[in-house]
Amino acid sequence: MRFRLRSQRRPPTVIIVALIDVLIVLIIFLMVTTTFKQHPAVRLALPESSQARRVDTHEEAPLVIAVDAEGRLWWGTEGAPLDLATLAARLREEASRHPNLRLALSADEKAPFGQIVKVMDAAREAGIRMVNAFAREPSRP
Repeated sequence: MRFRLRSQRRPPTVIIVALIDVLIVLIIFLMVTTTFKQHPAVRLALPESSQARRVDTHEEAPLVIAVDAEGRLWWGTEGAPLDLATLAARLREEASRHPNLRLALSADEKAPFGQIVKVMDAAREAGIRMVNAFAREPSRP
């Protein structure tokens, strides 16, 4: 009787190239099915104005103060909400650093007018001479 000697079995190997292909397919699938939304911090419905114009790209960007529909103040459109006393102090600080500072007021259509006037008063007290308001162009009929 002749017994056969079994040849030594090689240990199983993992084919890395196939795993990489599967991983790339999964990444592509996740990228295609994922939605990428940008959520603005402050959502404003700007009022329409027949005199609204686009800002030139070569102009220096103004400092933006936003007032939402509830009357909350925002430093920029994505900053944190702040109160009127903090706003006045920060405006004085910015005006001392930049003597020709321009302020752009971005207020919601339904924002309390009293809050807008308070922001304008704080800007005037800080020595900011140029205060503009954001508006949207009227819709075409």
